[in-house]
Amino acid sequence: MADSLDRILDQWRAERPDLDASPMGVVGRIQRASRLLERGLSEHFATRGLQTWEFDLLATLLRSGPPYRLTAGDLAATSMITSGAITNRIDRLEARSLVSRETDPTNRRSVLVTLTDRGREVVDQAMADHVANEARLIGALRPDEQEQLAGLLRTMLTALGDTPTDARPGRSAQSAPEGA
Repeated sequence: MADSLDRILDQWRAERPDLDASPMGVVGRIQRASRLLERGLSEHFATRGLQTWEFDLLATLLRSGPPYRLTAGDLAATSMITSGAITNRIDRLEARSLVSRETDPTNRRSVLVTLTDRGREVVDQAMADHVANEARLIGALRPDEQEQLAGLLRTMLTALGDTPTDARPGRSAQSAPEGA
């Protein structure tokens, strides 16, 4: 079965037969899959009154474990967004009573962001549906194909420099792809 990249590659083979455009097939498919997956995630979260970034930050706090608290800097690092953007996002989540924020008593230059009971309830309820939605989105692949693809993507990502960060000393890696 052909996809839209097959047509593009055929066009390049006709126009520039001297070039091996096959890398475009891999990169183009990853980009297209990313956009389609992002749309599927966004549509799903919208049914829960959430935006993808809101779920991502709430889930990051939840998976950090009790007391479900990280510094704003740790949240920014795990989300790969700027400190200005994280401040804006924390403001919006705090306005919805999904997180609270306080100055770190051990470092007055740092802000601690804590998942509220309401925030934990929202992310807990969304989590099972989120995993089911992701399973649906990759359902065209058999489980062994999903595992193989995950391994191939892991190899590529680590070669590109995507390695886990540890948001809190003594904790396992906190970094995760969006939506995880």
